[in-house]
Amino acid sequence: MPQVTLSADGRQLTLQTDSTSLRFHALWLRDNAIDGATRDPGNGQRLITMADLPAETTLTQASLSDGTLVLTFGPDGHSARYDLDWLVANAYDKPQPRDAGRLPAQTSAWTSALNATVPTGAYPEVAQSDSARATWLEHIRRYGFAKMTNLPVQSGNLFKIVDLFGYVRETNYGRHFEVRTEVNPTNLAYTGLGLQAHTDNPYRDPVPSLQVLSCLENSAEGGENMVVDGFACALRLKEINPKGFDLLCKYTARFEYAGSAGVKLQSRRPMIELAPDGTLQAVRFNSRSIAPLVDVPFDEMEAYYAAYRQLSEIIDDTDMEVTFKLEPGEAFIVDNTRVLHARKGYSGAGNRWLQGCYADKDGLLSTLAALESQQEAAA
Repeated sequence: MPQVTLSADGRQLTLQTDSTSLRFHALWLRDNAIDGATRDPGNGQRLITMADLPAETTLTQASLSDGTLVLTFGPDGHSARYDLDWLVANAYDKPQPRDAGRLPAQTSAWTSALNATVPTGAYPEVAQSDSARATWLEHIRRYGFAKMTNLPVQSGNLFKIVDLFGYVRETNYGRHFEVRTEVNPTNLAYTGLGLQAHTDNPYRDPVPSLQVLSCLENSAEGGENMVVDGFACALRLKEINPKGFDLLCKYTARFEYAGSAGVKLQSRRPMIELAPDGTLQAVRFNSRSIAPLVDVPFDEMEAYYAAYRQLSEIIDDTDMEVTFKLEPGEAFIVDNTRVLHARKGYSGAGNRWLQGCYADKDGLLSTLAALESQQEAAA
């Protein structure tokens, strides 16, 4: 049977359940109240600011009734109700890991073993079924990439993929870009050369967090696509060179692109970015776009470069890559903050025509969360 008690000064509440004891501060509870005076009942957004809450907020009364906690606050006498399950789910009075290099929730690191089960969805099914769409989007959240098959073989079909979850992010390359051999190209992606696995546009801040590549023709010899899990590479570096991992997290690298008239994009971000709690946040790796490294102290530059080289070697290791050759009507999407993509070289014989575009991950995660909420409500 749950029980609640208040501290003598009214600044804390303790919730005792059958399995645990959880403490909450009065100000946190008041800030998270769900009532018409605190939050809009339609969209859930706060109607108050922190300045509207008394600095000396306390609890004057607390009672339990049918799984609901009823609280009265001082000094203003405000009353609010809380679902106990919600309180337990959002409790912060518990050990919180802070070790550097943890995977984000609902993600899984992977290596070349994933070649056996490349996450894939068929466009007609994903477009028509909420369940199939949720499954395909969940693959992207978990692995950072997924293939799409059975697309109509027509220019612009990649927009159909973005329409499943969000909006195209237009850049100086346009609403979309063509990936095919060109004379005097503005970007090495438009040649037949092989490309090292990389994240796109690290010179932007923020980077486009999703990239879609769709195949319209692919009769050239070679040109297979490859994807590499940047999080798995970062964790492998941490295992063999913890200090080097720390250096790539600690210091900012610089990236730059000035390949066309009127464009000079620049950014300063670490190659391996961590959230304050140590969770892996992003990997930025692009040897073609890296600018002079000037943010690393002289005494640590050699060690930084050694770690940079090790990370590059890990990324190039075939044990880390998933490889596939796209056929016309197939595409793939990558989380550009995590998964590096590459291309093997291809010959001048035959034709190879892909189209690419960018989008943003917040739209994908929002769509997935809404679909999962619908599934939970229907269960």
